[in-house]
Amino acid sequence: MSLTITIQALSDANRRRILDILKRGEMNAGDINKKLDITGATLSHHLDILKRADLISGRKEGQQVIYSLNLSVFEEAAEQLVKFFEIKTKSKSKKIEDWRG
Repeated sequence: MSLTITIQALSDANRRRILDILKRGEMNAGDINKKLDITGATLSHHLDILKRADLISGRKEGQQVIYSLNLSVFEEAAEQLVKFFEIKTKSKSKKIEDWRG
């Protein structure tokens, strides 16, 4: 999954709250919604965005969908961010060293 899609999905406070709730374990939409002050339609929208970003997954259990975190995507995004900032830091440090002469 692209880092841009992941960051866009993480940019909304409600989606971050959903992820925080799912850190405690798998849950269905009804249980997630009990912990939030949003409509069912809004929750469904946020769950869809998180699924498309591959930050969560859902599996059918009877008539319910059970949601859980996809930690590998978080690890991948963190790794990409660290690499991005290492490159920026190294080039900035090099420029500072060049300037000092």
